[in-house]
Amino acid sequence: MSTVDPSLTERHGASHKAPPAVDPLDRTRFPIDEWRLVESRFDSSDLGTTESVFSVGNGYLGLRGNYEESRDFAANGTFINGFHETWPIQHAEEAFGFAKVGQTIVNAPDAKVIRLYVDDEPLELSTADLVEYERALDFRTGILSRHVVWRTPSGRRVQIDSTRMVSFTQRHLAVMTFEVTLLDDGAPVTISSQLLNRQDADRGASVEMAKAAAEFDPRKASHFASRVLVPENDHGVLPDGRLALRYKTAESGMTIAIAVDHELETASPSTTSYERNDDMMKAIFHVTAEQGVPIRLTKTVGYHSARVVPTGELLDRCLRTLDRVREEGLEKEAHDQRAWLDEFWERSDVEIAGQPALQQATRWNLYSLAQASARADGSGIPAKGVTGSGYGGHYFWDTEIYVMPFLTYTNPWAARNALRFRHSLLDSARHRARQLAQKGALFAWRTINGEEASAYYAAGTAQYHIDADIAYALSQYVSATGDYEFLDRQAVDILVETARLWADLGFWRDEDGGAFHIHGVTGPDEYTTVVNDNLYTNVMARFNLARAAEAVRFIQAKRPENFREMAARVGLRDGEIEQWERAAEAMNIPFDEHLGIHPQDLHFLEREMWDLDHTPQDKRPLLLNYHPLVIYRFQVLKQADVVLALFLQGEHFSLEQKKADFDYYDPITTGDSTLSAVVQSIIAAEVGYHELALRYFHAALFVDLADRHGNTSDGVHVASTGGVWSALASGFGGFRDLGGGRWCLDPRLPDGWDSLTYRITLRGTRVRVRVEPDALHLEVEQAGPDGGELSFGVKGETVSVAPGAPTSVVLDGRGPRLEGVPPNPAGTRRSDGTVITATVPSGT
Repeated sequence: MSTVDPSLTERHGASHKAPPAVDPLDRTRFPIDEWRLVESRFDSSDLGTTESVFSVGNGYLGLRGNYEESRDFAANGTFINGFHETWPIQHAEEAFGFAKVGQTIVNAPDAKVIRLYVDDEPLELSTADLVEYERALDFRTGILSRHVVWRTPSGRRVQIDSTRMVSFTQRHLAVMTFEVTLLDDGAPVTISSQLLNRQDADRGASVEMAKAAAEFDPRKASHFASRVLVPENDHGVLPDGRLALRYKTAESGMTIAIAVDHELETASPSTTSYERNDDMMKAIFHVTAEQGVPIRLTKTVGYHSARVVPTGELLDRCLRTLDRVREEGLEKEAHDQRAWLDEFWERSDVEIAGQPALQQATRWNLYSLAQASARADGSGIPAKGVTGSGYGGHYFWDTEIYVMPFLTYTNPWAARNALRFRHSLLDSARHRARQLAQKGALFAWRTINGEEASAYYAAGTAQYHIDADIAYALSQYVSATGDYEFLDRQAVDILVETARLWADLGFWRDEDGGAFHIHGVTGPDEYTTVVNDNLYTNVMARFNLARAAEAVRFIQAKRPENFREMAARVGLRDGEIEQWERAAEAMNIPFDEHLGIHPQDLHFLEREMWDLDHTPQDKRPLLLNYHPLVIYRFQVLKQADVVLALFLQGEHFSLEQKKADFDYYDPITTGDSTLSAVVQSIIAAEVGYHELALRYFHAALFVDLADRHGNTSDGVHVASTGGVWSALASGFGGFRDLGGGRWCLDPRLPDGWDSLTYRITLRGTRVRVRVEPDALHLEVEQAGPDGGELSFGVKGETVSVAPGAPTSVVLDGRGPRLEGVPPNPAGTRRSDGTVITATVPSGT
């Protein structure tokens, strides 16, 4: 069994063909509820997936959806954003500039464990006689709840109701309740509440499991063979009965403290005992339970971590967190959680009228974004958020291109925090650029602490486009918010240093009219590496160079004093701005006149094609089944590359160019990356493939809920959840930010949808956009400091909306409408007359 409807299992897994636009979930197990993710029966076959999708977190602290009993599990996990261990990267053949130090998120001490014994019989879901079962994650309350009625081996029925919450308002707080009621007659009940260092207690098992699997998968985290969390001082029970553990990581030197408070409420007689060692603490509650008399345990937990702060001080912080909860009461915590989420949904909700299954899945994706980013505060947003150890807890370009649009236009304060974190890594990026003999700054491809952690440079460090991705995100943020203070004090420093990198990395070639070229880079498509003039890289570098020059000139003209401070801070030199502008204007953008498309790179069209139609499903994804050199010889894409450039820099491409490029690249895009479907959906909608756009949207919407790529057990794909918002707002909703306070709307509502409603916050004003088949409606929900009037380009006209003055526009159609899918380009002739052939490499 799995989360997927059994009738659709043959369509499960990554594929270059978009899945059908149908609900893939098994609705007998996961009934539709537009505001909750509900599981109506226990199934142990997909524990890894359900542990991820039922996680609770706030961007700082994350608790996987493991069962309280901790007996049935795929991967127990508690994660703190940025809390990591370091280790030396061992290269078989060393070279100058290779990444030296790996970084991996640590499995923080686990406070979720609450084990139940009735008549000394343990509750173990996989073997239990479950009379009733329901588990639900509520998107409005932020609470994971579970209801079970268990018939014990002796025939007694026991009702267990539990809840779990990680606070959005108190960053370091988690609250759990566990209530037991004997429905038939009395019996001795024991509840063992534990605090467990799984990182080291499970270390041997995890290493052996990794060896046994013996499979290469760069998406998984590294395993440690030696102790990671070193105990600090004596662990014990504090005078008021609280439990506490303190550790320091063996290599990175980071510190962590955890403290736990318990409150047992019951009218039945009870006693309490404690057990302890360096890696486990238990509070054991012995109750002479009576029929119908509830036993309610409330477990309140404080987590604090730091890079250098002593564990004693961190423990003091934990105790203050618990003291505050004791003083204010748990009802206030639940009230504050609900109030925070009410405001979140007011800003962020997307409504798909008449599509309850899509509505539920959409809200789960948006809620996952909140859980990944809300209280990240001074940290980045990991690729898996705080739901799993996948990708080692690293930060990638995912944040800037896929997550930041959602934050910028719905929760701008969270976007600002994420960008301020990038600024904190600027010195590390400068150092990395020096290592690669470049000026300016080069941000690490994958990192936690700012240092490059990618051991494979071809698909890592060579992705210089991360600089432009960061520049794009911060420019988008400043344009949408008007936060010029951030521009002057921090953002412009990043723009200047990344522009310097591009100006130094590229070169001029006079024989082709003085074009500016960038060689030896990798674009977003990791199946084509270290190439010359990658289109995405060049297009985004052009934007980066031009935007840096524009920002510096803007500050110079509007705030001369800030300009002088900035110029001194970054060492701005005479002639630099003009150098960036000239390079941007002369940037080489590859175009093949014969085929009428933009080649992905200078030599891309010289390769033959990979025949995806005849590639066995057991050879997918390609990266796990073929040597990189085999893949690199072919025209085959892991994910959208040129097509992503068409979206991010769409104003530089005509609709005809977009269609020609999409037609060529879509059939040879594998979909092996979860980042691809959302972009393919957006451009498919724009150029007219309305059915295909909806199919790609379904592929993205259910990436984790249906475990489409077979690795949701490693954690939620946060970038894909962000991309779902973009597919709705920018794809079907038609929203585009052209920069400089210019926005336009050109919606493409799918067939069968009654309406699509989303919110956009611009310059502090929140506008509700409602798209219907024949009309577009705009209304200001909350006015900003400038009065709240905004203007949008709609079908070539300027449409304004102001507080109290909603606007409607009649839509004459929904753009071009194309049926089917683009034909496979295999068999196309190149300009030299040769035919592009398609094969599957086999070696036999």
